[in-house]
Amino acid sequence: MPEASSSFQATSEPKKLPSYVFLPPEIAEHYAEQTRKGSYKLLPAELEWRKRREFLDKKGYTLRPRYALDWEPSWIGTNIAPDFCEDSIILNDSRIMDARRQNDNKLVAIKRVRRDSRELEIAQFLTSVGGSDHHCISVLEVLDDPLDPGRSLLVMPYLRPYDNPEFNVVADVVDFAMQTLKGLTFMHQHRIAHRDIAPTNIMMDGTPLYPEGFHPVRIHQAEDAIYDARPLPRIDHPVTYYYIDFGLSVRFAEGAPSLVVGKVGQRTDVPEMSSTVPYDAFKADVYALGDIFDRDLEQKWKNVHFLRPLIEIMKQPDPCLRPPAHELLKMFRQIRATLHDTTLRWRLVLRTEQPYERLFNDTVAVARSGLSNLKRMVG
Repeated sequence: MPEASSSFQATSEPKKLPSYVFLPPEIAEHYAEQTRKGSYKLLPAELEWRKRREFLDKKGYTLRPRYALDWEPSWIGTNIAPDFCEDSIILNDSRIMDARRQNDNKLVAIKRVRRDSRELEIAQFLTSVGGSDHHCISVLEVLDDPLDPGRSLLVMPYLRPYDNPEFNVVADVVDFAMQTLKGLTFMHQHRIAHRDIAPTNIMMDGTPLYPEGFHPVRIHQAEDAIYDARPLPRIDHPVTYYYIDFGLSVRFAEGAPSLVVGKVGQRTDVPEMSSTVPYDAFKADVYALGDIFDRDLEQKWKNVHFLRPLIEIMKQPDPCLRPPAHELLKMFRQIRATLHDTTLRWRLVLRTEQPYERLFNDTVAVARSGLSNLKRMVG
């Protein structure tokens, strides 16, 4: 049987496919039959996005081959498993489509939003302000939705979860905390409360870690969905973190009180949060970010205990005792100044790590550190 084309980005010299992608003839026929019965057909949301394909193409954005009007599954007539064919991969969020920007081949995310939504207004405002401490996702372009006059298509850089791949060394945690505090300060200085600060709403530009790219849906895999995407270390290839999703955010007028009501967002355990009693949205943001530092960082890793004083003040039960974001940023800069370079470059140690695991992992870390230093010295 012939081989299927698995990548949606042409390369000058295609790799020879590894043996694990091939199926015995009888299994290949089984998948072919399942395909004919509709197992890999486009979902209703995908069909809607396909209707926008021609419009998006004219605007300079190309969807994956799966969404071509004349799409035929590439594995039909081959003995390649569908899972290793890029065009078998379905959309995982009906609101957001990935695409390639034609002028530079950059991966972008296109999100459907209401034309009159607060999310659109605030995202555009933050983009217009800009600045080095921005750390809020930028809007590249806003398009009218050709299928719904009440909606717009928000074009943004394609990001990945902030902790995927996981942090490796102490400096990774320090950089994440510094950037998110800068971003929080930036938003609050411009009178914007996010109101839904949670792990899923902080993402990163993974480009420095994956110079050869990654698949927008199966982010652990390369663009061709065949090989694993292997990241470079963050400490030598710094990334930028961004707050996303301003659907619940509020922009306050200068001088107006920053009071809101409502138990909103993914983490509703902020002590003062109420559906009836007004509370300070900025103080709630501080608590929510402190909760990420606490649950997702300090409680996970043994050697980021330097975060504990910051966490305790950010998670004060009395919101009046929580400092504003700019003071927390100043406090963390002082903490950062006390950390030696060897501490920053040391591996993160899981709280669940056993003594025998630590011995082995420390040995590996020393070897890797030596190799990394040698590479930096020789350029």
